[in-house]
Order: sequence, then structure tokens, then C-alpha cells
Amino acid sequence: MAKAFKYGLKGITGFLEPAERDLLRGLLDDVISMLDPEVRENEDPLAALIGLDMDVKQPTDRALLRLLPNVVKDDDDGSLEFRQLTERSVRENKIGALRATAIGLDKEDLVLTPEEAARWSMALNDVRLVLSERLDIRDEADAEHIHSMQDWSQAEDVESYLALVYNFTTWLQESLVQAMISARQAKS
Repeated sequence: MAKAFKYGLKGITGFLEPAERDLLRGLLDDVISMLDPEVRENEDPLAALIGLDMDVKQPTDRALLRLLPNVVKDDDDGSLEFRQLTERSVRENKIGALRATAIGLDKEDLVLTPEEAARWSMALNDVRLVLSERLDIRDEADAEHIHSMQDWSQAEDVESYLALVYNFTTWLQESLVQAMISARQAKS
């Protein structure tokens, strides 16, 4: 059974069973595949190098839109322009954090530096955003309904299983953030 992250003499430590590592690795891989940009044949290499993507469009998948939201409310043209200038680098940063976290799962002991902990937190947050969209969490009542599902033996359908996975990743991220706060307080 997983143990919450905590801050101690070794740094930020945690423990996951092999099955929990496999589950988390699968979730990370799923989000990476969502974020991986399309490879285009006639892409301008200079534009790609500096991060421009003039062909980018607003995602139609609600979960992907949660990961790559419009930044200018009620201004589609402004949001598109910002997306063209930044989306490639945002995707690359997210994918980097997700891959680093997946690689970190290969180590027997989870001992995280502050930088690794920050990447883990970002990756877990992205996984949770996707799961929350898939579970259609829109308000506090929806969230309470999802959080009330705690018994793995009662996972009868995809929604209840996803709810349990969402609760697990939420718990894992909360314990990580608490350990990060403890680490920061100890250094102050």
C-alpha cells in the first residue's frame, strides 16, 4: 500500500507498490500521448525551434482543453494568437514533467529533490485535470460525490474505477505538496 510523501532527513520520500507504480505510469503515458503534438511534413524548422505554431487550433477534447486552456476570456482571436506563440513550449514543459515523473517511478525508493518534487506535483496535477474532465466534475457536489467513493472492491464500472484513481492521485499529490511545504519551512 502506498505511503504518503513526507519530508525528513533524506528529503522528500514516498513509497508506492509495484501495481501503484504501474497504474501511475499508465496515467502519465496517457496524458503524454494526449499532449504529444502532431508531426507535420512541411513544418518550418525555424518556427518549430523557437516554438511558433501558426497552425495550432483550440483543442476539441475537453480534457486537453483543461491542460491547454484559452488564456484570454471572451477573445477567441487573442487566445488563438497566444496559443500560436506558446502552446508548443507549454506542451513540451508538461511532457517533460510527465516523462521525468514516469522515469522516477523506475527507482526503488522515491526520494525527491525539490526540483523533482515540483515536476511530480505538476505531472500529478495534469493527470488529475484529465481525470476530473473524464469524470465530469463541474462543482463541489460532483467532487464530493467522487470523493465519497473509497472502496476498491466496489468498483463496478469505469466511472467508479476512475473515481478511485482520481482519489488516489489527489491523495498522492496532497501528501507531496504537504511534504514540499514542510521542506520549505525547514529551510527557512
